[in-house]
Amino acid sequence: MTRKIKAPTLLDALIPVLFLVSLLTLSVYLYGDDSSYGANQIALILAAGLAAIIGIKNGHGWKVIEAGIVTGISTALGAILILLAVGSLIGTWILAGTVPTMIYYGLQIMHPSFFYVSACLICILVSVSIGSSWTTAGTIGVALIGISQGLGLSLEMTAGAIISGAYFGDKMSPLSDTTNLAPAVAGTELFAHIRHMVWTTTPSIVIALLLYLIIGLAQAGDGGSIALDETLSILDTHFVISLWALLPLVLVLVMAAKGLPAFPTIMIGAIVGGVFAAILQPDAIARFVGAGADDNAVLTTIKGVWQALFNGFTIDTGNAAVNDLLSRGGMSSMLNTVWLILCALTFGAVLEHTGLLERLVIAALRMVTSTGSLVLTVIFTCIGVNIVAADQYIAIVLAGRMYKAEFKRRNLDPVNLSRTLEDSATMTSSLIPWNTCGAYMAGTLGVATFAYLPFCFFNLINPVVAAIYGFYNIKIIPLDVDPTEQVRTEV
Repeated sequence: MTRKIKAPTLLDALIPVLFLVSLLTLSVYLYGDDSSYGANQIALILAAGLAAIIGIKNGHGWKVIEAGIVTGISTALGAILILLAVGSLIGTWILAGTVPTMIYYGLQIMHPSFFYVSACLICILVSVSIGSSWTTAGTIGVALIGISQGLGLSLEMTAGAIISGAYFGDKMSPLSDTTNLAPAVAGTELFAHIRHMVWTTTPSIVIALLLYLIIGLAQAGDGGSIALDETLSILDTHFVISLWALLPLVLVLVMAAKGLPAFPTIMIGAIVGGVFAAILQPDAIARFVGAGADDNAVLTTIKGVWQALFNGFTIDTGNAAVNDLLSRGGMSSMLNTVWLILCALTFGAVLEHTGLLERLVIAALRMVTSTGSLVLTVIFTCIGVNIVAADQYIAIVLAGRMYKAEFKRRNLDPVNLSRTLEDSATMTSSLIPWNTCGAYMAGTLGVATFAYLPFCFFNLINPVVAAIYGFYNIKIIPLDVDPTEQVRTEV
């Protein structure tokens, strides 16, 4: 007997969302920065359970809901593998001296007053060249966090600058997944999409860079918990500082720029880091595993590299701050983040496969009265889907699919939609702790999402600029004008 499925009401759709918001608010109140280490996961699972109950009430069978959960989680398995690989990469790159070398030279080159703006610019250049915010944060970003700590600067501000720069490339590079996905969903051409994004992206990144510059000039480093000379001395004592140690970084960036898949690229980088550790850092490996003089050197090396891959690197330098700086990485360090992602995707999948998410979007369309309100609705929809579905790709695909016909009906070229999808879905994904991007950035950089969120100036400003453009009809292309030609003449 076929079960009759009822369309969900708006109340049906709102109940699990409001329940989740209430639980997450309580979680943050009770546990603060530790809320993502278990409390948020339970909140997401409980909210998913409530959504499933509503779905069953409306006629959906549990097996169908369960299959939807499996499908939803499977879409993020690639991201989870990348996350685990980055954990291994951090571990072997510290052991190999790659990260210590970057920190060592960075501490001497980068002036505290210009550090934030420099960090953002470096990440812009890297992310544009490779098209990946994740790879940028997992390589250059990790080193910049270390340099910031060594200079006594704000780790939260540094993480914000790194993410701002990384997401510039994630948004604008033709090598980026989201940059290709948004125009494909909206029904427009890639380079027309990129050229159209210039209008909202340029003022947003310029404002962000000016803010990082002003804050950096006003907030010079006070030496923090680590004296600069002492840090350099400790790094020089415990590692062989050499430009050769930077070759794993060069290799990863070259492979990423050539368009190789992220997971094998990062995993190869982690393994190459282990090889360089064996060549350059035998003494550091011996200290790391506590090997004695009579222990087999080959087995000691294998044990050290293996341990760095799965459990990260630890060190005791006699300086607690330096220990904290260098004791990081390993696949195991990412398991809590994976836990958070799995729970978030479970909630999002239940909402999507029971029709609750679509019902919320339909309700949002009723509030659209003008081009400005349509753009604003897309922005809020993308942010909302990033929150409830925990994945920027779902946000881009769902919002693009739901609003494509409305843009056409209002005689608006699809490049307006594709740009808005990127201005909102891509930009805000890293600002939500349980979103795959937010969880990744927090896990990789070692800074809680809510801690760095106020300082991700580019990510915060860009959706606002997009909304202003919509309401004042700035660079909004009508459907009957060829977007390629119009953008070309405007440029």
